Amino acid sequence: MRITTWAEYGLIVAVHLAGRGSDLPVPARDVAEQERLPADYIEQILLKLRRAGLVKSVRGAKGGYLLARAPHTISVKDVIEAAEEHTFEVNCEVRPVDAERCRPGADCSIRPVWRALQERVDEFLSGVSLADLLAEEAVVAEMLSQPTGVPA
Repeated sequence: MRITTWAEYGLIVAVHLAGRGSDLPVPARDVAEQERLPADYIEQILLKLRRAGLVKSVRGAKGGYLLARAPHTISVKDVIEAAEEHTFEVNCEVRPVDAERCRPGADCSIRPVWRALQERVDEFLSGVSLADLLAEEAVVAEMLSQPTGVPA
């Protein structure tokens, strides 16, 4: 699994909007400035988040972006999938190293390992909400270290 800039910035932007706790929209350039991120990049990320239904946009002089749902209903998985289209890429399915071995239905003892890992990653990321990420780093770390590995 590789966390790209799209996913990282998407989470930063989503947590920023979650932390505002306001129904007042914030312009993308303000988010970029406050988070010290490239404004053009943030515009593109907000567009992806909007298309996924995670944020909504308001036009006009007092327009901008705000979360479309409550922070506790938006998971890290939701944000990463909006920014990246997937959370974990099973490489042999996306970029087969061998057309015969990697074709659907071919016998491959490695593929189940990657699929199981993908399921666990998705399960874990689904269990962490934007509301969870509003806590201090130490609190989030403690929450994630629970025996189940998935926040309650």
